[in-house]
Amino acid sequence: MQRTAAFLFGLLLPGLLLAAGSGPVQRDHLQAELVSRVDSVQPGTALEVGLRLLPDPGWHTYWKNPGDSGQPTEIAWTLPEGVIASGIRWPFPEAMPIAHLINYGYDGEHLLPVTLEIPDELPLDRPLRIEAFAEWLVCEEICIPGEATLELTLPVSTAEPEADPGFAELFAWADRRQPELADWPARYSSEGGQLSLQIDVGERDDSSRWAFFSAVANVVDHAQPATISAGEGQLLVSQALSPFARGVPDPLEFVLVDTTAERAWQLRAEAGALISTGDSAAAPTPPLSWPFALVLALLGGLLLNLMPCVFPVLSIKALSLVEHADGDSRGHGLAYTAGVILSFSILAGVLLALRAGGEAVGWGFQLQSPWIVGALIYVLFALGLSLSGLVQFGTSLMGAGQGLAERSGRSGSFFTGVLAVIVASPCTAPAMGSALGAAVFMPWPMALSVFIALGLGLALPMLLLSFLPALGRWLPRPGPWMETFKQAMAFPLYLAVVWLLWVLARQTDANGLAAILLGLVALAFTLWLLGKRDRGPTLSVIRHLAIVAGLVVSLASLGAAVRFQSAPAEAADRWWEAYSAERLSELRADPERAVFVNMTADWCVTCLVNEQVALSTEAVREAFAANGVVYMKGDWTRRDAAITDYLAEYGRNGVPLYVVYPRDGGEPRILPQVLTPGLVIEALESL
Repeated sequence: MQRTAAFLFGLLLPGLLLAAGSGPVQRDHLQAELVSRVDSVQPGTALEVGLRLLPDPGWHTYWKNPGDSGQPTEIAWTLPEGVIASGIRWPFPEAMPIAHLINYGYDGEHLLPVTLEIPDELPLDRPLRIEAFAEWLVCEEICIPGEATLELTLPVSTAEPEADPGFAELFAWADRRQPELADWPARYSSEGGQLSLQIDVGERDDSSRWAFFSAVANVVDHAQPATISAGEGQLLVSQALSPFARGVPDPLEFVLVDTTAERAWQLRAEAGALISTGDSAAAPTPPLSWPFALVLALLGGLLLNLMPCVFPVLSIKALSLVEHADGDSRGHGLAYTAGVILSFSILAGVLLALRAGGEAVGWGFQLQSPWIVGALIYVLFALGLSLSGLVQFGTSLMGAGQGLAERSGRSGSFFTGVLAVIVASPCTAPAMGSALGAAVFMPWPMALSVFIALGLGLALPMLLLSFLPALGRWLPRPGPWMETFKQAMAFPLYLAVVWLLWVLARQTDANGLAAILLGLVALAFTLWLLGKRDRGPTLSVIRHLAIVAGLVVSLASLGAAVRFQSAPAEAADRWWEAYSAERLSELRADPERAVFVNMTADWCVTCLVNEQVALSTEAVREAFAANGVVYMKGDWTRRDAAITDYLAEYGRNGVPLYVVYPRDGGEPRILPQVLTPGLVIEALESL
């Protein structure tokens, strides 16, 4: 009798209770609502509900991988006992270009469906009430985070639920865009800075229909278009790795979308070598292979010896070589090489660790810090004073200063190598930019090997001289001339100090420059006192107190200098525009405008040389005007994430970078890192 009453109650209850919820909730630029596919709940079945989102026109929310920016929508459920919610069953997204970024998400009304497993023992005498706390990010040109607590109440019945006509079309939209699980064999490789996938798609091999979406954030560079080709029943996908990639998960989840049929498949690829299909034309080609990057790095290191910023280092190396020409030259050559390679390895480790942590840094990042620039000024100034014979550091400086770099023995050669890297680090030699740009996208052992090859190239001339005595015979014999030569070589160091002072002044202001000059005076005073002998207990105490005071003033001056911030430069004498992604997009959309982009930094000597030798010459300026080319300049003197992104877009992580954009919207072209007026003029005339 009781079972019959309960059965009758279950049949009648749907007529007494109707589905009800909190209704649509309006937040900034978005309306949210918790909805159900059907009008009641049947125990022991699955219930389809969903978060309905309606952004304002022009606004959008994000997919589970938001792309270059954004944040996926999240839902936290409060459910009755026994009811279990699935994760969001994400409909495949749209790619949304915003300036130079690519985001993945949804505009217009859309639904994020979730399946609720309803237990068999769900009581029939009371409705099912569910609650969801939803958080989202809704964006246009700006982004606004939003949240809402949403409710939905449904009657419980043993009768078959009926579709809710109010949301049938919305659920149908989500069904059409739901990726099907597919077990197609797939492999991926991440060598050469590229994510390359090979998928066995069988008959579905028309490359023109496909779109690729990595389901994992920060794996690929979304702004770089994926190259998709097909043949032999296989689909080959290649896309540049993200500058912030921390490795590629194994297996890698991704979604393939047939854009013609509006169907999608969810797949997994295992890490492994791609299998040759015999169709070399269809195979994705990494922009720079690891062996080629090693060769370029070695060449770039060799050329680094000839760059203007390395002149002080050349003087140090020359002195060291002459001093040890008749001694343990091989030992000194190996020690110098070890110092160079170890320093490059440490520098690479810091750079790769920062990038793995999401920092937007690249080659030369160390000179973006006024602290490091100021410290270099102190070190080179002290070395210059030592070479000039004005101060003495015990018996030798050039082996930690002279206590390190001028120290006799192999330790002196080792620290000379360390100093060579420190002073050479702001320079970018030809071939070096491409190698280092590819290296940061490689797995860390391969990336580290590229930096080591760069160090080996820098050290190679010294190493060859130390191992080939025949070459050493071309060097002059030791003699009194060495002291004069040593003093003369101090002046390149003073010039390097002047350059770094100018860099620091650009990073700070005149107050910062004055502070660091005060620090140099205090440092010189301290070094002078260090060379004096004690003359009695009282004077000894005074001398030591003065030394401590001088060091304190030097450090305090450095600390004061870095606190000043440079003011924006006056635009009156500018004949170029400051780089911005939005302005570049605007210019590229104009068929009458060609663009020349120069990514530079004040601490980049190669950049400054190119400015003086080529870009600032009257002939080049006239060529810009005559050919109607807009000159844009990006200043990377201080850290700038937008410029770092731009460099990564062209596979670089350092400056200089010169890119020309033709006025017909054609493909941009990268110019060499060492410019001449004729080369620039020819490039401008070709646009």
